[in-house]
Amino acid sequence: MGHRRRDGRPRMALWMLVALGDVVLLLVSAGLPALFALFAVVAVTVAGVAGWRMTRRAALARENELAAAGAKVTVRS
Repeated sequence: MGHRRRDGRPRMALWMLVALGDVVLLLVSAGLPALFALFAVVAVTVAGVAGWRMTRRAALARENELAAAGAKVTVRS
């Protein structure tokens, strides 16, 4: 009905909140250079994940086209 499941495991939102608190403390103690460093790390991470996903999407599309054409497809992980 309307109740939430209760278990002892922390959720992702809790860890994200902890990480946000750590970032705030870092910025308060280190100042503006830490903000630039944090922005650079986030930008590189986002670009890397986006590039990985785009190459993976292209590989999956190629496999689907081959499968639709009736070719044997071997899936590598």
